[in-house]
Amino acid sequence: MRIARFVHNDTIAYGTVELDEDHGEHPGTIQLLNGDPLVAAVQYTGERLLLDEVRLVAPVIPRSKVVAVGRNYAAHAAEMGNDVPAEPMVFLKPNTAVIGSGEPIIYPQQTNAVDHEAELAVVIGRICKDVPVERVPEVVFGYTCGNDVSARDLQKSDGQWGRAKGFDTFCPLGPWVVTHLSIAEASDLQIRSTVTRDGRTIERQSSTTAHMVHGIAELVSFVSSFTTLLPGDVILTGTPEGVGRIEPGDTVHVEIEGIGTLSNPVVATDG
Repeated sequence: MRIARFVHNDTIAYGTVELDEDHGEHPGTIQLLNGDPLVAAVQYTGERLLLDEVRLVAPVIPRSKVVAVGRNYAAHAAEMGNDVPAEPMVFLKPNTAVIGSGEPIIYPQQTNAVDHEAELAVVIGRICKDVPVERVPEVVFGYTCGNDVSARDLQKSDGQWGRAKGFDTFCPLGPWVVTHLSIAEASDLQIRSTVTRDGRTIERQSSTTAHMVHGIAELVSFVSSFTTLLPGDVILTGTPEGVGRIEPGDTVHVEIEGIGTLSNPVVATDG
């Protein structure tokens, strides 16, 4: 099931997406749901809309936090001149950084070096703490595409990552949450990023989630060992090698097999 959050007639709603990949008339439809599926069981209203008649927004706004994992792909750690940590290296991104597919990444005036980072995002479905690895499937709601946008110069100069990765719009998520993948399936998906610039599309990252150092179940269990996870919280699982700079005028795309494509234009800060 693909669960989307969208705007229609100035109202935010939820629905399940049915893609029409075999026909050219429209990209698919969306069946409306009663309320937030993270709060209550999925119930359909009976109304159906064309997907291109609605505007998708972030499929989830984390109730409390986005927990991100650094250096979780050995090749990415190496390209940044770092070792792979023995335990997951975690940091927080504020929920105010979250935007949806199609919404702009705003390039801050404080930086001159902004990178994209394609990541598999895990959406938590229930309140949980100290979750054993074998019980992690019980607390995962689904998966979506994420982009851990990072101001590299500030990351280096600040000596910590809060500001560099916490700017508004620095956590695109989307286009929807996929709920039907098992942890085993999500642990072996193609993940790639491309950047469209001046009419050309440049491939930056191409890897698989199978190359994670610390797997999905291990990450969820580890994070829950020190903080209570709430429904809608998001865990970003790290990025493979190939990260690169983005500039105003670019559009960055994160594509994950079996989930979809998250696309965001990059715009300069007003003023």
